[in-house]
Amino acid sequence: MSRTGKGILAAVLLACVPGLAAQDVAVGPPATNWTLPLFTKEGFRQMTLRGDMVRPVDSNRVDIVGMDFTVFSGGPDAKIDSVILSPEATFLISERVARGAGYVRLVRDDIEVTGDEWSYSYNEKKVLIKRKAHVVFHAALPNMLK
Repeated sequence: MSRTGKGILAAVLLACVPGLAAQDVAVGPPATNWTLPLFTKEGFRQMTLRGDMVRPVDSNRVDIVGMDFTVFSGGPDAKIDSVILSPEATFLISERVARGAGYVRLVRDDIEVTGDEWSYSYNEKKVLIKRKAHVVFHAALPNMLK
């Protein structure tokens, strides 16, 4: 990993530590082909945030081009729960919120959702799409119209 990538990784990791103020972390230059894996306290994969280019805006915000946000089960099986893809996004470090004004695609085993003007809260496990939402279910929905 480049020196720049290490600086952004350190900023994000330090800001995710409870009790540490985000403003205590220096902002660095952009990084390319950036990856941030986060793990549970037991050492299991929790999430991986990737970007073709990541640019720190301030100590609590990074803008990402080519975002790939993979959320895992957090257990020993490391099962992928969902994948969120967007050509441009913002990640708010202390809130653990990703958002974007443009296109987003959320993929899970049972559903695929696309749309514009979106936000994803990691803590709440919640996606909000304001415009052009399109949902495709890959699971049976018995009695849905009753």
